[in-house]
Amino acid sequence: MISFFTGIAVLILGYLIYGKIIEKVFGINTLKPTPAITKADDMDYVLMKPWKVFLIQLLNIAGVGPICGAIMGARFGTASFLWIVFGCIFAGAVHDYLSGMISLRHKGCSLPELHGRYQGNVIKQILRVFTLILLIVTVVSFVTAPAQLITKNFTPGMSIYIWIAIIFGYYIMATMLPINTIIGKIYPIFGVLIIVMALAIVMAFVIYQPHIPEVWDGSLVNTAYTSQGNPIFPLLFISISCGALSGFHATQSPLMARCLPNEKYGRPIFFGAMIVEGIIALIWAAAAAYFFGPESPVQTAGASGPDMVGIIANYWFPSAIAVITIFGVISAAVTTGDTALRSARLIAADIFHLHQKSLRNRLLITIPLITICTTILVINLAQTNAFEIIWRHLGWLNQILAVVTLWSITDYLAMRHKHTRKYTYIITLIPALFITMVCATYPFIFFGNFSETAPMLPYIAAGIITLIIYCIFIKIVHTHRNKNLSK
Repeated sequence: MISFFTGIAVLILGYLIYGKIIEKVFGINTLKPTPAITKADDMDYVLMKPWKVFLIQLLNIAGVGPICGAIMGARFGTASFLWIVFGCIFAGAVHDYLSGMISLRHKGCSLPELHGRYQGNVIKQILRVFTLILLIVTVVSFVTAPAQLITKNFTPGMSIYIWIAIIFGYYIMATMLPINTIIGKIYPIFGVLIIVMALAIVMAFVIYQPHIPEVWDGSLVNTAYTSQGNPIFPLLFISISCGALSGFHATQSPLMARCLPNEKYGRPIFFGAMIVEGIIALIWAAAAAYFFGPESPVQTAGASGPDMVGIIANYWFPSAIAVITIFGVISAAVTTGDTALRSARLIAADIFHLHQKSLRNRLLITIPLITICTTILVINLAQTNAFEIIWRHLGWLNQILAVVTLWSITDYLAMRHKHTRKYTYIITLIPALFITMVCATYPFIFFGNFSETAPMLPYIAAGIITLIIYCIFIKIVHTHRNKNLSK
């Protein structure tokens, strides 16, 4: 367990040291009033206490992502530990902090509006549609997982569709009400629960001393997948998005940017919540690595992410604690699903210019969104491995959005620091290049069949795509700088 506890320590140090560096690069202004003060509307712009904002942000970005995603990523061995730790510090937390703080500086505007400001109206319109698609798939995923958990662990004789209908009904209610009605009052409790749940698994590690593999003992290989058709690169980085790097988080940070009392709380809330999510992901990945390993006390072949939650909880904990643990995962999924729907509502409102203080306008957007989500869900549930298929496609869309956001932030830093600290944008350029390569490789692996005929072709093609995008970025930066120097 040395690798596991070392990983926890590195994540904490990452917040204390690297988080401070990123905050300095951004340059906070503690005297500038936040959107929660300047645009207060008692609906979405609502001033909240920092500790509440932190717990809500944690729930919004966490859900089943750092749980089921980490579990599925653990099938690739202890490479998942390295991606969670270093991806979280140098990519995910930086992505979340800067996207949240840039939104804060621009009146809490949503992700597509931010991209439009720096990359033009065409990109804004494309991102509006793309982000809506991502959020809809997220809602579908975060209905499927809790419905499966409830059906299998608590009501095995009940149809999963009944729980899907109940969860959707809650989503409609939660997204229609002001943010402080349900989210502001109940979600901090669930935020504490997801942390306590993770700590309970750490206690199980201490008590039962399971054999958790170390990164140096030859376990940097696939453990439960066959390597053919399932290479670690890029599938590990698609399976584990939440917990390491997730574009979805940039859709959630503006929700909390509209509730923040002061810019000084940005680092603990945006950077800090991501680090806590990384710790939660590492805990679940370590637990899953044990159960996927050769010393596993139970059969886990073919088990999905939600199935593994039940296996881990029921094996290590007494019935009452197992129920609380499973309920914690369910609540995490549900609370992320409804905020995803809320984000989708706000982005659709921007597209159609419908003010959201009106109940009628909120209904006009929410009902069609729910209809689309339901249709996609019914189609996918007909497949035997529905959760894994939905999750991988969600992970790819998620990381594409992370790519666009990281490139946008890199552009922002390059333009903002065009006279001083000229190359500070490297803090987002490196993760942008890496995850661009991941996303460019994925469709060749998933939709192509090059493993035998041309195994290196996906990586060569992805490398060329990444290089082209980098050259375009450099051209844009130099063009902007030349224009500024000529003024």
